[in-house]
Amino acid sequence: MGKYFGTDGIRGVAGEELTGALAYRAGLAAGQALAEKLGRKPLVCIGRDTRASGTFLEAALSAGLCAAGADVSLLGVLPTPAVAYLTMSGKADAGAVISASHNPFEHNGIKLFSGAGYKLDDSWEALVERYIDAPPKEKTGGGLGRIAHLEGEGAERYVAHIIKSAPGRLDGLRVLIDCANGAASRTAERIFSALGCDCRVIFCDPDGININTGCGSTHMSALQKQAAAGLFDAGIAFDGDADRCLACDELGRLIDGDRIMALLAARMKSEGTLRGGVAATVMSNLGLRRYLGALSVEMIETKVGDRFVLEEMQSRGFNLGGEQSGHIILSDWATTGDGQLTAAHLLWLIKNSGQPASTLRDAVEIFPQVMLNVPVPTRAKGKVAADPRVQAENERIAAALGGAGRLLIRPSGTEPLVRVMVEGPDQEEITRLAKEAAQVVREVAETL
Repeated sequence: MGKYFGTDGIRGVAGEELTGALAYRAGLAAGQALAEKLGRKPLVCIGRDTRASGTFLEAALSAGLCAAGADVSLLGVLPTPAVAYLTMSGKADAGAVISASHNPFEHNGIKLFSGAGYKLDDSWEALVERYIDAPPKEKTGGGLGRIAHLEGEGAERYVAHIIKSAPGRLDGLRVLIDCANGAASRTAERIFSALGCDCRVIFCDPDGININTGCGSTHMSALQKQAAAGLFDAGIAFDGDADRCLACDELGRLIDGDRIMALLAARMKSEGTLRGGVAATVMSNLGLRRYLGALSVEMIETKVGDRFVLEEMQSRGFNLGGEQSGHIILSDWATTGDGQLTAAHLLWLIKNSGQPASTLRDAVEIFPQVMLNVPVPTRAKGKVAADPRVQAENERIAAALGGAGRLLIRPSGTEPLVRVMVEGPDQEEITRLAKEAAQVVREVAETL
């Protein structure tokens, strides 16, 4: 992680950490870096989610880009993967998304994509950071960039792309869809109705402050309860920028990203379309590893973050990877995690199997896993895991689990948190161990 960029762009509370001034300087910096690379005026697409702060940050980022001489196409409210797709398919030089994904509405962020639709690599982020701290001279007169508005056109092109990328129609499937009051509110009902779903959409009335509030992929209980009570075949939930997808079966039980990857891998292997293996992160459950192993499918483990998953997929030629949180990358159709694309493939799998979602879900055994989030100031969170006191706690818990589970302590890449995860066969034991490890993290953080 750099000075400004975390694992998923520049993040912070809008107006406090992520100010209009910072967004302007980021735009100026990105525009200058692009112009130097291309040797000409760049074109940048910008999309955003439904947060109240999105419009002012969009204005500031656009102004900075134009001040560097870049032209800007505003796509309006659209999912992050839609911006990646439109950047690539529209032959723009870069894309930007103003979103804080699954985080509360007061947070926001700026994610940058290359012209090929991939998140910027570390070297490009470092160059942009250098220009943020030492802003280049602004253009004047005819050297300034211009802004075009393509809101409706962009949404239509993305909807058509997902429909075309779906493996088949979903006629007769009854699906409850939670749009998290976020970007999927613009596209989800159109996509899944066009595919033939009998769908009902909830949390699809964004007001600028209700994004991810008690809904979406980080708050599954409302969807699970309604799905179980409403005779639905499945429930689908997206996060605020719709690059994540989680699901539930007809009984309202969670189908997380690990189970989704397992089911997709099994289908793709049976069809002969799975290339290589599956890339997943250190957070993925032992159950996913064992399920893939039984299929003779290789699983490669990466650091947390969909960018690291994608890098490993590209280096090995894999076409499936993702995270337990629901970032699933189907690289035959997308350059990033795409919740609506994932949902289309998962729902087709359910329909085509002739089995209820609950039967498919239960085919993948998931081991108990406890995750605790410990608030730690951003300045200290990177030091906690390396502290000798935390290392000693690692060794103690590893000995207690005796090889039947594991402990993972890592700083969040997007929030001021240290995440403590313990996995093993006994729910009561791993809950106790997770609480003990979290307390050590708190005590260590107070001294840093």
